[in-house]
Amino acid sequence: MGSAELALVWRHRGAATCSEGARQRVDASPGEAQNRSEKIARTETGDAAIAEACLAGELQGYEQLYRLQGARMRNLARNLLGSQSDAEDAVQETFLKVQRSVGSFRGQSSFITWTFRILVNTCYDLRRSRARRKEQAQPETEELDALPRMRAPVAHPTLRMALERAISRLTKHQRDVFLLYEVEGFRHAEIAGILEITETASKNTLFQAKKSLRGMLQAPRSADAGGAA
Repeated sequence: MGSAELALVWRHRGAATCSEGARQRVDASPGEAQNRSEKIARTETGDAAIAEACLAGELQGYEQLYRLQGARMRNLARNLLGSQSDAEDAVQETFLKVQRSVGSFRGQSSFITWTFRILVNTCYDLRRSRARRKEQAQPETEELDALPRMRAPVAHPTLRMALERAISRLTKHQRDVFLLYEVEGFRHAEIAGILEITETASKNTLFQAKKSLRGMLQAPRSADAGGAA
């Protein structure tokens, strides 16, 4: 199957996406934990079938991968790149890279984890390319577009905006781990495979990200309290 054919199929499959549930809180209830475990079991079963089909060169494998993970991939790419159009380009390029390099998959991680690793690296490449071009047109609009779309509901719009802006101020590494874990619902073992770090490093980075977010979100309250005194 040629790259052009895969790209065409990818575009026509755009309407057949299935949104993956994101982790919404750090501490999940017993019921949520059970649902998460069942979801992981289903994902691992589907992963093996998708990997087998793609390795065999069957188009249905790529279609299944896109149907199950396409929406999740676009959401992550959008959060990493800050642009919906760039996210679409990144996901399409990722599928082409997966198709071209599927023979190099050795099963050291799940096929989905391997795919997301390619996606993240593709987003990194696009960010570096965009930085080199130094596109500075309408900087205020671009800054707002760069805010991640939180899939977890936040009660007050002002609080949601404050949280999104705080996330945008994290270091790149902290932001990537936070988005993968809290927004996209990946486990630390999966994040380790995607970002090519250790599981311990993923946990430590998430801890530092949350610590930084607490500091940024609590600072205005402390200032207000001091002014009132």
